[in-house]
Amino acid sequence: MKVLLLAGGFGTRMSEETEKKPKPMIQIGGKPILWHIMKLYSEYGFDDFVILLGYKGYMIKEYFLNYFYHQSDISIDIAKNRVEILNNSSENWKVTLLDTGLHTMTGGRVLRAKNVIGNKPFLLTYGDGVGNIDIAELVKFHNGHEGILTMTTVQPEGRFGGVGFASDEKRVENFMEKPKGEGGWINAGFFVCEPEVLNYIQEGDSTIFERAPLENIAKSGKLFAYKHCDFWKPMDTLRDNKQLNEMWNKNKALWKIWKD
Repeated sequence: MKVLLLAGGFGTRMSEETEKKPKPMIQIGGKPILWHIMKLYSEYGFDDFVILLGYKGYMIKEYFLNYFYHQSDISIDIAKNRVEILNNSSENWKVTLLDTGLHTMTGGRVLRAKNVIGNKPFLLTYGDGVGNIDIAELVKFHNGHEGILTMTTVQPEGRFGGVGFASDEKRVENFMEKPKGEGGWINAGFFVCEPEVLNYIQEGDSTIFERAPLENIAKSGKLFAYKHCDFWKPMDTLRDNKQLNEMWNKNKALWKIWKD
């Protein structure tokens, strides 16, 4: 099953970084967040990736074009213009890189991959969020219902700490650190899609996947939610990036389920 990664947006809320590089190439622990997401899927045996490029997509192309050499010890004979690979530690990945347009919306990017997807189910997610989602269980859940699309949902942490009151509702008893948001579930990406999903993307490049396609699939009763109750975090701001790097540096990266 192919894994589609949306990696073409402008990342305007992180403009200090995204002026220089596309958002999926912003690093956590010395590796692009895109790499972290791919490592998660790869841990579950999904190694066939299709990266949907847009803004500064050439930088993602260059990263993967040189990835094999960057992961290798090499001997260079300059006089003979010859390179010898001494050993290599790169992943067993197949990576397809598609230029899906600079201003194309998320639905349009997915639709541009139609010929690569073929008439087969596929996985889809965003190139800027990490979590310890059990991909095997997600796919199993999808295969157990009759819908055409499964969307992973999460309850995000509150931005601020909470206050716990006594029964009289006046006295403060305790403090709660960033409680889960008041029962609300949100879209975390990590979709499993049947090929019929592409039929709902009707307006090409201007289609926002999260609007009409998802809304119409939901109206048809064919959209199911997989509830993920553990760690998930998007990298929307520089603050998020700092927090993710701190987690990685302290060996508390909850999304890192693979071995070094």
